[in-house]
Amino acid sequence: MDLAKSSLAGKAMARPDLVRQVLRTAKRDGVRATAAKVFAKLDQPIPLGYSLAGTVLEVGRDVSGFMPGDRVACAGAAMANHAEINAVPKNLCARIPDGVSDEQASFVTLGAIALQGVRQATPTLGERFVVMGLGLIGLLTVQLLKANGCQVLGFDPNAERAELAKELGADVAVSTGFEDAVATFTRGVGADAVVLTASTKSSDPLNQAGEISRLKGRVVVVGLVGMTLERDVFYKRELDLKLSMSYGPGRHDPDYELAGHDYPLSYVRWTEQRNMEAFLQLVAEGRVTPERLVTHRFSIAEAEDAYEFMGQGKPHLAIILEYPEQPKEPIRREFQKKVAQATGGIGFVGLGNYAKAMLLPALKGLDGMTLTRVATSTGLSADNAGEKYGFASVATDPETIFEADDTDTIFIATRHDSHANYTQRALEAGKNVFVEKPLALTLEELDQVIATAEASPGLLTVGFNRRFAPMIRDAKAALNKAAGPKLMLYRVNAGEIPSDSWIQRGEGGGRIVGEVCHFVDTLAHLAGSLPIEAQAMALRDRDDAVSILLRFADGSTGTILYSSVGDPAVPKEYLEVFSAGTVVQMEDFTRLTITTGGKATTTKGNQDKGQKTMVKAFFEATRTGGSAPIPLAELVAVTEATFAIEEALRQGGTVSFATV
Repeated sequence: MDLAKSSLAGKAMARPDLVRQVLRTAKRDGVRATAAKVFAKLDQPIPLGYSLAGTVLEVGRDVSGFMPGDRVACAGAAMANHAEINAVPKNLCARIPDGVSDEQASFVTLGAIALQGVRQATPTLGERFVVMGLGLIGLLTVQLLKANGCQVLGFDPNAERAELAKELGADVAVSTGFEDAVATFTRGVGADAVVLTASTKSSDPLNQAGEISRLKGRVVVVGLVGMTLERDVFYKRELDLKLSMSYGPGRHDPDYELAGHDYPLSYVRWTEQRNMEAFLQLVAEGRVTPERLVTHRFSIAEAEDAYEFMGQGKPHLAIILEYPEQPKEPIRREFQKKVAQATGGIGFVGLGNYAKAMLLPALKGLDGMTLTRVATSTGLSADNAGEKYGFASVATDPETIFEADDTDTIFIATRHDSHANYTQRALEAGKNVFVEKPLALTLEELDQVIATAEASPGLLTVGFNRRFAPMIRDAKAALNKAAGPKLMLYRVNAGEIPSDSWIQRGEGGGRIVGEVCHFVDTLAHLAGSLPIEAQAMALRDRDDAVSILLRFADGSTGTILYSSVGDPAVPKEYLEVFSAGTVVQMEDFTRLTITTGGKATTTKGNQDKGQKTMVKAFFEATRTGGSAPIPLAELVAVTEATFAIEEALRQGGTVSFATV
């Protein structure tokens, strides 16, 4: 909350890692494009909450082990939100045992965090533990250690919390005289283990934890504390220092949390879901009593009062938000915010950073443009889009847009694995469709989209914006005067994307299909011919650092050098084309040199990759009944080329592919 209220400078000071990331992106993509992305991200609302208990209303088709009517406890920031209805991945849910109240179960996330910290400390029966910091997680840690058969000393400068720790089972709890108390408690030997559950920017608690530890003791950091170590303290005792990663194994792993792939129990005994289940079982047995930590309760209708109370700094521990016993109405996946026009509106399926930073600004100001509908993955983002951009209707179900009479044009800006399906649904409904690249992730998807597009009255285009950039258009005009095939080189300093990014996973389809398609399309446009063959080789162990050779139907060739291993200080894109005495050189859409007849002409300008011109061309075509700005045959050939490149990487050699 404090970070959200801070100024832009305050946010930058709090997250220097993100500032460095922004600077790297600016060097690669340019200041203007980076600024648009940053402000779009900063404007995105963040849901509050990460721990809840409720009743299952519906289950997904791939979910087993849960049924409607089950009581469940759920975890996860941006998943287990403070909202009456939530969609939560199955591995972030645990069934509530009989005898455990919803209120007790709503502590499940805090309990899993505390339990993972205890597991990292590997307690054994009879060991003497010190817990530093007796907030919610610290007090739960005290009870969990007692359930493990340990002797526990708790410390917190707040005397009331120290007293509560005693009531919850701590053998000793103090707010003053800490080091003397530890010496007495451990008989002068030092603690077997210290669990640090405090929250402070200072490193003093961490170093103090080392000083009160025995030789070869353990220190586990659970809380957010400073991490500047005094080496002698840890070295001379040969201490084991561990950090605890939130709820447990699986945390921050999208395959586990989002895709629902569990770790085998025989290899990973305690995942975050199994930690949640274990905590709830301890509550059921009465060995942990989270209800003792509740100091205040508010109804969800008074939630703003609860946050205001927190902001006043008044003493509190757990604050419970309570909801009506039964939903007042069935689940609504669409809300009308204002009266829309009868026909001819524009709808968006998905409204991520690119759509907000590039597509919406490109539409703004176009004559006759009206935003009618938007569907996003969460109600919060949909409602924010309606408020900020003026959509008449907001929804979490894209079917409401496909079926709407007031919307004839749909922009699809979701993650890549949904593009083909949503494009097909929109075309079947007779809508004009602008789909962000790629068009499809498989040949089967592509074939279905082609068949639907050929039978639909709607126009289809893909967001291949570079061919609309002013410098590419100038290059195309110069090359049209040079007869014959072309020799082309496109070098892309793409930068590294982590392997666990959604782009690299199944939903993104990888960087060849997801981004290299841009450069294939640009070369096809400049050649004025469709690609028909592909060869490709990748660096060892880096399938996103590739050398690609394309052959085009007119005899032109194009080389794409796509690198994920370069320095971001080097501009992202460089293009060079040779054709019948003419040479075109373009540097990152800011400098274009055309050399012909011994004379070089250079044009400089601000970076413009053609997004606005592309969107305008598509919009005008939908209003005038003209042809799509990119012919379907070219969309298909470019997409097929990316599949052929991937096949060439897998099998080696040359891959030929059919074009329409």
